[in-house]
Amino acid sequence: MDSVSDNAAMPEPRRSVLPVLVGGAILVTGLYYGRELVVPLMLAALLAFVLAPACRFLQRLYLPRVVAVLVVVVLTFGIIGGLGTVVGRQAAVLAGNLPSYEATILGKWRALGERYGFVQRMVQGTAADPKQVEDHARHGSSLPFGLGELSGLAVARTVAQPLLGPLESLGVVLVFTIFVLLSSEDLRDRLVRLVGRHDLHRTIMAMNDAAKRLSRYFVFQLGMNTGFGALIAAALWCIGLPNPLLWGILAALMRFVPYLGVFIALAPPLLLAVAVEPGWSLALMVLGLFLLSEVVMGQVIEPFIYGHSTGLSPLAVIVATAFWTLLWGPIGLLIATPITVCLVVIGRHVRALEFLNVLLGDAPPLEPSETFYQRALEGQAAGLAPQARRRIEDTSLTDYFDEVALPGLALAQGDLSRDALAFERLEDIHTQIEGLLERLTPNQTTGAGQELAAAWREPGTILCVPGRGQLDDLAAAMAVQALQGAGFGAEVAANGVLGGAGAANLRHARLCCLSVLQAGNSVSAIRYFIRRMQKAMPDATVVVGLWHSDRDSAVLAALRQDGGSEHIVLSIGELLAFARVLSQRSRREAAPQEAEAPTSQLA
Repeated sequence: MDSVSDNAAMPEPRRSVLPVLVGGAILVTGLYYGRELVVPLMLAALLAFVLAPACRFLQRLYLPRVVAVLVVVVLTFGIIGGLGTVVGRQAAVLAGNLPSYEATILGKWRALGERYGFVQRMVQGTAADPKQVEDHARHGSSLPFGLGELSGLAVARTVAQPLLGPLESLGVVLVFTIFVLLSSEDLRDRLVRLVGRHDLHRTIMAMNDAAKRLSRYFVFQLGMNTGFGALIAAALWCIGLPNPLLWGILAALMRFVPYLGVFIALAPPLLLAVAVEPGWSLALMVLGLFLLSEVVMGQVIEPFIYGHSTGLSPLAVIVATAFWTLLWGPIGLLIATPITVCLVVIGRHVRALEFLNVLLGDAPPLEPSETFYQRALEGQAAGLAPQARRRIEDTSLTDYFDEVALPGLALAQGDLSRDALAFERLEDIHTQIEGLLERLTPNQTTGAGQELAAAWREPGTILCVPGRGQLDDLAAAMAVQALQGAGFGAEVAANGVLGGAGAANLRHARLCCLSVLQAGNSVSAIRYFIRRMQKAMPDATVVVGLWHSDRDSAVLAALRQDGGSEHIVLSIGELLAFARVLSQRSRREAAPQEAEAPTSQLA
């Protein structure tokens, strides 16, 4: 008995999640109460990913490792210090100019109240007369409206407060960054010993690959955010908004915050534009600038640079941002996405932490075959048709059946065999999947099957006979649909005709495939059907389609031991390839006979 293939996947054992949950709770508690130490260390680790390529570049120029690290770190922190100085000066200038904007704000507030009436009382209760407004604006004193009650220093402190937190631990981050860069290989080796010592080569390769990918991602992200901030600063300077450098730096920082970052960065310059100009044109230009720049950056430049996604699910990004912000405040808001990206990459390479990739990654939570079965159970198999068509366009109908539909049927048949699925649901599953197959019926293109011998294109040349399993008929229908799409004259024949009066009509079949899902059939039942098929169609080649069988399957092993003339295939693709081989063989055998026919007629 021949076996065309024995590909299969071994199921993975389930693991208890209780220890993981307990460990996670302890970890979160430690992160919260130890944030004074953990936050600088985390910043240093992320910064090390960004600076690692520069250090490697200097080392290739034959600089010692220590010198290369010190040069890169000093330059980096010098740039950070320079940016902090610029931010401080810009904030001080803004604080000094705030009193002069009060007249404009009050005038717009009064105009809105007079036009719409919904703030008239508030304006009347809080506003001073125009002369008083001008005096306060000229001398910088406070207004009853309340905007001038804070001193310049207090306003500057309020504006710069979100940036002062990270600067407080700058020295600790500096020291941590130097030591992380100097001991990166030692840290990697210790992590290898913890998570993958049993397979040293693969673990080291995976971790090196993960580190390079993270470094590349963070460098690209930093570069694009810096470019975004520079563009915003230059554009705001061109349109005349005060303090453009401050808003450019804020825009660059806030782009690390997904989805909401652009709106956070937009709010201060937009409010300033409203306060600076009596009209609304400047505010509208600021709004349009931010929105247009974000669309171009997010939809054009970022996908071109490193793809359409960071590898995170949108829900995971929102939850992670809220979690790290709640845990660590503004610093957590800025580094939430980089930390989550690190966790997802670690989850992809460390089996013990695979749940991180499942929870946070953008990969589908279920395998396509599991989704197929789930939708059939829920009565939503019709919703699979658009996804199926897209996959068929990318690959083929046969690939969709072998990789998605047949494994999904195997899952359903397994549940039926274990009594985990009520038989009442069987008819619903049949109806759902039959409806899906009707939507996926291939439109046979002109010329399809022309390479086949003419006899193999006749209806009934190939018969697919379902076994005794409750879902074997659906598997047979899939096989027939794939064969018909390739030009074969394939049909489904009920197993009842093998021993009845209709058996005589089956004798012209050239290939007969017994379609079985392993969970719904036994070795003895398969042998019984094979004998009946060989008796009803003695001239046909018999094939057993043992769909989606494991390579260590006891049923497959028992059938191989029989040593019969029938063949075994484990996928529709193998059945299709086998049918093409038989067709080509028939065509070669028919060619000499067609060449001799004219000679005999002349004689």
